[in-house]
Amino acid sequence: MQVGFIGLGNVGGKLAGSLLRNGVDLTVLDRKPDLVAGFAARGATAAGDAAALMRGCDVVATCLPSPAASAAVVEEMLPEVAAGKTWLEMSTTDDAEIRRLAALIEARGGAAVDCPVSGGCHRADTGNISIFAGCDRATFERVLPLLKLLGRRVLHTGPVGSASVLKVVTNYLATANLVSVCEALVTARAAGMDLNTAYEAIRISSGASFVHETEGQVILNGSRDISFTMDLVAKDIGLFQAIAERTGVPLEISPLLNEIFRDGRARYGPRALSPNIIRRLEEATGLDIRAPGFPPELIDDEPEAPGHEVAPAGAARPVAAR
Repeated sequence: MQVGFIGLGNVGGKLAGSLLRNGVDLTVLDRKPDLVAGFAARGATAAGDAAALMRGCDVVATCLPSPAASAAVVEEMLPEVAAGKTWLEMSTTDDAEIRRLAALIEARGGAAVDCPVSGGCHRADTGNISIFAGCDRATFERVLPLLKLLGRRVLHTGPVGSASVLKVVTNYLATANLVSVCEALVTARAAGMDLNTAYEAIRISSGASFVHETEGQVILNGSRDISFTMDLVAKDIGLFQAIAERTGVPLEISPLLNEIFRDGRARYGPRALSPNIIRRLEEATGLDIRAPGFPPELIDDEPEAPGHEVAPAGAARPVAAR
């Protein structure tokens, strides 16, 4: 199987690296020539454009920063789509837009899967990230061997668009937890608590969370480096708010989070690392929320292992019609 990958940024480059590391015949494309050259030096083939990539590959994955970027790439690839071609959309995107683009792919005989990832860049780098996959069951079973090379836990979420909804839901929860972790650490420090002790108290208690144990470490280190920026957070929580408005859910926390990150982007710039949202509280209190002994970046110390499908709790794993 010839696989193409478009978008070699913070997440996409690590996902594509997992394919290359596992011996997949890989062709790559990115608007930054140095990223393409780095993959070519490791054995990948460089593509000239998106149309050529789709023409020469059985499966093309995209991991791009915005719905508009994904739409532009699909429009370029579309004339080369035919029966037997599959598009994997691994970006975090709008569910309505992914359904629109999937319909274009399917109209030409191809298959489309929205399969965003969750778990952080450090897990994308080791193949231990989680993957949501929205598509019909037969397509899911066809692409599952490839998804199991890209990630550890793979969940079939339902039809195209469902994975994108759930990805936005999980990113909203992570953002809400990031802001609450920032508030907790600043308040603990203001109350005179040792931050190393405060971190450990939260970690072993009912306040524990994935965000605290990962992003909390680089916040306390001072690097705030999770390879994710405020503009991307703003996009994701904006998509979540849009779903709520479309479905008539009167949210209370979400509008406040959107305002917090609008202010963060205005203060520190759209490309500021997202944990730097804590600087709003550091500046307001005059406190320095750093502590010794924490790493400057996240490293996944879980050994890489073969991926597997995850069945929803309380539900039998579905099978494709034969």
